[in-house]
Amino acid sequence: MASLTRKLERGRAGLSSLGIHAILIAYSVLALFPLYLILLNSFKSRRGIFGDPAGLPNESTFSTKGYQSVITNSDFPLYFGNSLVVTGVALFFILLFGAMAAHALSEYDFPGSTFIGLYLILGIMVPIRLGTVALLKLIVDLNLANTLTALILVYTAQGLPVAIFIFSEFLKNVSHEIKDSARIDGLSEYRIFFEVVIPLVRPVIATVAVFSMIPIWNDLWFPLILSPGESTRTVTLGVQKFVGQYTVDWGAVLAALSVAVVPVLFMYIIFSKQLIRGITAGAVKG
Repeated sequence: MASLTRKLERGRAGLSSLGIHAILIAYSVLALFPLYLILLNSFKSRRGIFGDPAGLPNESTFSTKGYQSVITNSDFPLYFGNSLVVTGVALFFILLFGAMAAHALSEYDFPGSTFIGLYLILGIMVPIRLGTVALLKLIVDLNLANTLTALILVYTAQGLPVAIFIFSEFLKNVSHEIKDSARIDGLSEYRIFFEVVIPLVRPVIATVAVFSMIPIWNDLWFPLILSPGESTRTVTLGVQKFVGQYTVDWGAVLAALSVAVVPVLFMYIIFSKQLIRGITAGAVKG
């Protein structure tokens, strides 16, 4: 009887696991199918794109004119470089200042620390786009309009609340004994932060980096408002150059989108293990 019960329990567990995997696979297919269509149709002519959008390119529909337009006949490489600079510098500041602020809030008990923590959490609940007019006026007053610096500052301010919140929750669980031992060994607070704390929260850094990069890289709103100049356009704004008033170069648009996806996929591949560890770190308490 006991063996039959165990078999039934194993069968239920197997069915449950099979159902979960089926749902995850279905979701993955739905999420990746648009990317598949974009990449597939970027190697087709206009006739191939509208004639058979889900079909593979053949001798009559295969074309690389879209990539030629993007790489050699436009300023898209400049826009791509602008996005890399803005995203990279903003991520650096978000991770650095976010980790430092979270370390201060979780490590030191000082008057107003609770208020500061709540104030930063409010930044998560209030969309930064509500302050677009005020931000635009501030950027103009600082003579930073049509500069990459304006975008870097705005994206850093946008990403810090979430970064501080995530870092704080993990830094609270870092052993105080380790940090106290470092102090006994004569390490300064800065060395403790960079040499002791940061290596312990690398999975969290990967998590914050990925979640912060995607909205920055894909954003169209602030580049359009703050830096619409030809020399400061980003990838998302640069794609609009292939969309005319009466015609659309669909091959170039799809090729540009295919190229624009590469950095995000590259970052996921690099930080995939650390990302999963960071997301699941608080799931099990032992």
